Amino acid sequence: MGRVQLIKFRNALRTIVDKLRFPKRRICCICDKKIGKFFSYRRGKRAPLMMALDTIGSDVTNFGCPNCGCHDRERHLVLYLREMNILEEFRNAAILHFAPERRMSELIEAMGPNRYVKGDLHPTSEGIETINILAIQYPSDTFDFVIANHVLEHVDDDLFALSELRRVLKVGGHAILQTPFSGTLTKTFSDPGIESDLARYHAYGQEDHVRLYGSDVFDRIESVGFKSRVVSHSEILSNIDPQQYGVNTKEPFFLFKRVDF
Repeated sequence: MGRVQLIKFRNALRTIVDKLRFPKRRICCICDKKIGKFFSYRRGKRAPLMMALDTIGSDVTNFGCPNCGCHDRERHLVLYLREMNILEEFRNAAILHFAPERRMSELIEAMGPNRYVKGDLHPTSEGIETINILAIQYPSDTFDFVIANHVLEHVDDDLFALSELRRVLKVGGHAILQTPFSGTLTKTFSDPGIESDLARYHAYGQEDHVRLYGSDVFDRIESVGFKSRVVSHSEILSNIDPQQYGVNTKEPFFLFKRVDF
């Protein structure tokens, strides 16, 4: 049995076990199904430093939906987009979506955007363009929205990437830029000497992360020509039970508007 077939078999088996063991008291807001339990990520374990710094990111305990496979960071983002009526703004808009999540892409496409470009540095699915966030091939002032959900922590030069995102946005356009961060850490932390998978896991929380953002993350993004509108879960999603919906209430909504210097 190949790796792909093994993963599919494992997920199917977990779904069956989920249905047998747990009453369906939880809800996936993306596939609109009631489920018994969200799958954990890495058995719900996090690197010790991430716990010590109270890093805000994925809910590793309530992570994956056993029905549609979406992750908690997709579910939380969709809840924010719906509550703030931004999904409606996607109608007839031009959207650039980096590392597009399959289920979220389906929701966006269903809104009927005027233009929807899905991009990734290493595309794995049909319909996704090869786009380097450090050298976006589209002209300036092209898009109304840019979505990069948990992308910036993977990019070597995040400030240059942010400048590129600002460039391709129209004046007044919006960037949705979710990323893990620590409110305890006062300065964003990155060091080129941290190269191995193990070192990156312990320093940044994941093997393919290249930095850990601190509480300066909002000022850092604003420095390239954005104005932030950061909204907390308690501010607009107080009616959402985090356990029932499988989301992290500590994760705010990172919405930024392109402004002129």
